[in-house]
Amino acid sequence: MLALGSVSLVPKLMTANVHHYRPPAIIKLNANENPYGPSPMARKAMSDAIAMSNRYPFDVTTQLREKIAAKHNLTKDNIVIGAGSSEILGLVAQMAALKEGNAVTADPSFSIWATSAQKFGLEIIKVPLTADKKHDLQRMKEKINNNTRMVYICNPNNPTGTVLPTGEIKDFIQGISAVTIVLLDEAYIEYSDEPSLTAMIADHPNLIIAKTFSKIYGLAGARIGYGIAQPEIIKELNALQPWANAGGSFVSVSAALASLDDTSFIKESKAKNNTVKELMYTSYKELGIPHIPTHTNFMYYSVKDLNGEISNIFASNNILGGRINEENGKWSRITIGTMDEMKTFLSVIKQNLKA
Repeated sequence: MLALGSVSLVPKLMTANVHHYRPPAIIKLNANENPYGPSPMARKAMSDAIAMSNRYPFDVTTQLREKIAAKHNLTKDNIVIGAGSSEILGLVAQMAALKEGNAVTADPSFSIWATSAQKFGLEIIKVPLTADKKHDLQRMKEKINNNTRMVYICNPNNPTGTVLPTGEIKDFIQGISAVTIVLLDEAYIEYSDEPSLTAMIADHPNLIIAKTFSKIYGLAGARIGYGIAQPEIIKELNALQPWANAGGSFVSVSAALASLDDTSFIKESKAKNNTVKELMYTSYKELGIPHIPTHTNFMYYSVKDLNGEISNIFASNNILGGRINEENGKWSRITIGTMDEMKTFLSVIKQNLKA
């Protein structure tokens, strides 16, 4: 996330007009949230669930596990619920760390799980992306050794937005899942045209797929996600929670249940994202800004031609944007917001390009 440091997006308040002050509108493009969500059905479900928040969500959590399982032709014993997929990633990394050894991951890629895993003693082996910002599966495979406890793949990848073709990733998983855990992060798969690989769960005991309601479903703030694996793995993950499937609240689980039924909202969110994405492609091409074709709701682009520090440029224009991920080329990530938000963003970029 963008580190603003001492730069404030909100001016100091004057005592005389404090009750009339309204902060300037902030365009939030740093966390890959769905700008159109939660869905109408999810909002109603959350509102209705508030009255039941004095009760533990055991029953509705079971209903959610059953509903997710049915969607993927599995059983509820294949599902673990967490506070977003971030909790699932952390649980898997801790499980791997308990066995001592290393984890192989692409770089740059999503790494929120790595810090705690390292504290548990897991060595992180990073493999650079290819020149076109994709996972280098061959080099990753070469880095696997007898001490490898986990291989992490984010597909589509965060922060680059690139996706691995289904055939390639299937072959990779089939080649290594017999010797190590494969943690496949599909947080953004609904934005792509590639299918989920949940069908591989039945034949691969070491495959774990992390999924979330935070992105296209628009429930990032509700904190609800899940993991899919064979029952023995699910039991191991449950044992690392305070109690099995403890991550979801009554309100968040209810929202997730409703979201699964609101398929029109999902289609609309993807369509709007694709429309704004085309604006980004056209504008970046016209401005001569290097960028990577994306299969997600964010875009990876180079800020090397901007006149000034990206953090200062964004802060002075009330924009929350991404940090630099690769100093070589000054690559950064920006969330694809609404059409109006991205027009404002592109205007700021244009105004700050080097002459």
